Amino acid sequence: MSESTAVSGPVSGSGGSDSPAVALGPTALVLGVLSAVGAWVPALVLVSLPWTIIAGGLAVALGSMGVRHARRGAGRLWVAVAGTVLGAIGFAGTATLLWSLGG
Repeated sequence: MSESTAVSGPVSGSGGSDSPAVALGPTALVLGVLSAVGAWVPALVLVSLPWTIIAGGLAVALGSMGVRHARRGAGRLWVAVAGTVLGAIGFAGTATLLWSLGG
């Protein structure tokens, strides 16, 4: 009985739908929404100022990695792109606010 030990595909046995890369897009989307809402809703600006910068930067980083993995078949592209764009909007809005105040 001869069995082949050659494996095609990922060695770890995880497919494209159960890979940790699938979580990059939704995580970026949630962080991007938090960043954009915190930066553009006047009642939340002072309360969430440090979190919007951190969430925006993380959303851009995780979203760009999510776009890369989605192009390879793991995850959804539109979720990763939306998270990246919202994170960039939130980060840019907060950074512009701080720079205009001389900080």
